[in-house]
Amino acid sequence: MTSLTTIIAVASGGAIGATLRLLINGATNKYFVHALPLGTLAVNLIGSLLIGMLFAYFHFNTSLSPQVKTFLVTGILGALTTYSTFAIESFFLLQSGHYIHAFANMALNLFGTILLAGIGYYIIMQITK
Repeated sequence: MTSLTTIIAVASGGAIGATLRLLINGATNKYFVHALPLGTLAVNLIGSLLIGMLFAYFHFNTSLSPQVKTFLVTGILGALTTYSTFAIESFFLLQSGHYIHAFANMALNLFGTILLAGIGYYIIMQITK
């Protein structure tokens, strides 16, 4: 059974991540009007970079409690990033016949997030050597 401390860690991190997502998504879509859903792309790319950095940091800092890790990864980053929004936005682009935008959105989200997770991990691994 999950402890109350872990539940509170996820819930409080989730509140922070969801708020960040709202602010980043809103600012991105306000200042970068484009056919692609750039707000969703921005939060997914930022979250992927940060999770790569965190996992590299966790590799060297084993003294962090499981609750702190859960707060950061499941709570903050779980609420910040969004696969379901990416999926429905891609579907709507396809449905409306914007095939190039749909496939660009899919490629940028899928490959960009994997690339940035790796870059984030690599940066921290190099810094902490």
